[in-house]
Amino acid sequence: MPAPLHILPSPPQDEEALPSSAPTQDDLIRQVRAETEGLLGFAMAETDPGSNETFKEFERALLPRIFALARLLIALFLCVREQRECGGLPERPVVGGRRFQRRPPQPRNLHTYFGAVRYWRTYLRGPVVQGIRKGFHPLDAALGLTADGLSFQLLSLAARLATKLSFAQVQLTLTWFLLRAPSTEVIEQTVLGLGRRTAEWVEHAPAKEGDGEVLIVQFDSKGAPTATNTELSRRRGKRKNRPARCRRHRGRDHRGRHPKKPRRKKGDKSKNARMATLVVMYTLRRGDDGKLHGPINVWRYASFAPKRHAFEIARREADKRGFKRGSGKLVQVLTDGDDDLAVYVKQHFPEAIHTLDVIHVSEKLWAAGECLYPEGSEELSTWVDQQKQRLYDNDVEAILEHLRKRLSAIPPTGPGNKGRRERLEKVIGYMDKRRAQMNYRDRLKQDLEIATGMVEGAVKYVIGNRFDHGGMRWIRERAEALLQLRCIELNGDWDRFVDWVHDDMRAVALAQGTRLRLQQRTPSALPTLAEAA
Repeated sequence: MPAPLHILPSPPQDEEALPSSAPTQDDLIRQVRAETEGLLGFAMAETDPGSNETFKEFERALLPRIFALARLLIALFLCVREQRECGGLPERPVVGGRRFQRRPPQPRNLHTYFGAVRYWRTYLRGPVVQGIRKGFHPLDAALGLTADGLSFQLLSLAARLATKLSFAQVQLTLTWFLLRAPSTEVIEQTVLGLGRRTAEWVEHAPAKEGDGEVLIVQFDSKGAPTATNTELSRRRGKRKNRPARCRRHRGRDHRGRHPKKPRRKKGDKSKNARMATLVVMYTLRRGDDGKLHGPINVWRYASFAPKRHAFEIARREADKRGFKRGSGKLVQVLTDGDDDLAVYVKQHFPEAIHTLDVIHVSEKLWAAGECLYPEGSEELSTWVDQQKQRLYDNDVEAILEHLRKRLSAIPPTGPGNKGRRERLEKVIGYMDKRRAQMNYRDRLKQDLEIATGMVEGAVKYVIGNRFDHGGMRWIRERAEALLQLRCIELNGDWDRFVDWVHDDMRAVALAQGTRLRLQQRTPSALPTLAEAA
């Protein structure tokens, strides 16, 4: 008689104690019933009158018993499905145009949310193709079990947490709830594997429903610290055998092996930042009061690829949501005055109203005012308020004329005059070049946006809160995978995304008769600049 499936009652779970031979369906049913009866007895057990047992203690003792019952049910489910999927298979079945040879069931340990479960499944040995013989397990293909050794639910949960926490914190957090948490390497490889599927998902994901009649698109950029070549060479170099010492002395040895970093000069950057471009897109709907209300269906997308790529994706998403060129619908694009962004707005959104963020213009006015009045003075505040009023009245020409007069009144020589004139000239050039984007009075009458508050907050939350912490050094391709997943999570599409990945991998495994792996060791390249459809 097959040995019973042994389940340890409490963590940590010992995989060596798992059964060495396949249990029958009847064996598992008996164990499930026995475990269920044990749970009932545990809940109804009488305690001594003087016992100090509390609900906290009962709940703590109940959890491992629930996990043990869950593992039994999983083993029973897999046993039943193995008989259903492979019980009637011929000795030499044909799958995907290739003929396979049926082999006896093989054991496998599957790590699930409830712990490790050992089950047996039939193996189909494939023919030799280009010198390589590949087979697969029909049960795994039918159930969507990958070759990773962990359930898809557990892997997707770890990856989802990784969009919020560091890999080490994800592992620590999971140990509070699971018998055994995946390693940081497994979590990172899962992120890289899911990251390979994000581009296809973003392209084919259905458009948001219930949009308004006005589309708002905002763009901004933020840098994330990346590893330098020196740091990468240290990280990737061959490790030497060193005597085991405490962490304190290992740190001293590490500092002694590497030369001291040169002291940074004023203005030097330490993060070696690489910029990611972020898109925030949403719609507004006009209500009965005549005003535009929203935001509706906020959508975020960020990438470390060149800025043009973000515009291509935004154009494709706008078309998907019904705001195609020539549709006659109102589209407004807001930027912070970046010259590259202005060029791409003309290329990809020529029909849109391009508005310059009013807060950036206000900062330029303060910079100009500090060239004319003492910093922090009442005169400076009064002057800036007057120029802001002109700004909101669409009287940009009056501001420029006033600044030019004040510039001509500053002598070319004298203490600090050269720097004041240079700063004032920069403000004049900035505003003069972008005067067509500063029709704030007209935008307010239309009840449209005049500031990029949505995207300004998004760059801090989407990129800064996950990628810009002390000690972090990213490789752009690896950060790109996590950034794409973080956007999918923040857009509320995580469940649909992982279901799509799971179903697609399962369909490929069934059609081709092959084993698939979700985890990947190497990231995919950054997106190319191919024009979006």
